[in-house]
Amino acid sequence: MSCRKWMRMEPTDEYERLVKFFVENQLEFDGDEEVDTDIVKCYKVTTGNDKLVGAVVLAKREGKYIIDGIAVNQESRKHRIGEIMLKKILEQVKEMGGTELYLVARAPEFFRKNGFTEVSADNAPNFFECKQCPQYMVSCHPEIMKTVIA
Repeated sequence: MSCRKWMRMEPTDEYERLVKFFVENQLEFDGDEEVDTDIVKCYKVTTGNDKLVGAVVLAKREGKYIIDGIAVNQESRKHRIGEIMLKKILEQVKEMGGTELYLVARAPEFFRKNGFTEVSADNAPNFFECKQCPQYMVSCHPEIMKTVIA
């Protein structure tokens, strides 16, 4: 899938590379997850020289589909890569028969613009590792969000 003529979005099995990318872009901290997560599909967005500029991981947690990570590097954010990745993940969930998609948003306004609404932790899969992050409620004030897939 082409994002822009100089970028390419494709499935990848380079999960560790994507996690490193999330950490570098301050969307994850480098620590072990406390909750079992089953990875469903990973996508990367790269430039012609294989520079990673965007990534997204679709997973299942407690039987529910979640975005386990989504990021676009700072200099590429104006190219709508986040919207393209989100659309692809929503299509994937729908193809697999899913009706909801959850995430923990560090940029909740972006997700609100794309149909997500805030939900309480009691109405979502366990995103417990947020509370273990040193950024939690210091420089990061995440919202648990979901969207319903028609």
